[in-house]
Amino acid sequence: MRNITLNVSGMSCGHCVKAIEGAVGKLEGVSNVEVHLETGKVDIAYEEEKVNLEEIKEVIDDQGYDVE
Repeated sequence: MRNITLNVSGMSCGHCVKAIEGAVGKLEGVSNVEVHLETGKVDIAYEEEKVNLEEIKEVIDDQGYDVE
């Protein structure tokens, strides 16, 4: 299990939180997603054997947010 924290810009409300947590949480291998709206950070726990970091970033990007 790997834990990462991503900097995500463009999040401004509860809808943003639900969109990211819902989309990333659906990925196989992701066990936890926690969005910190006030700091612009997203904590993710995932299994590297099932999903890679680029896939996670792409899903966040597809929701309309920028991942740094």
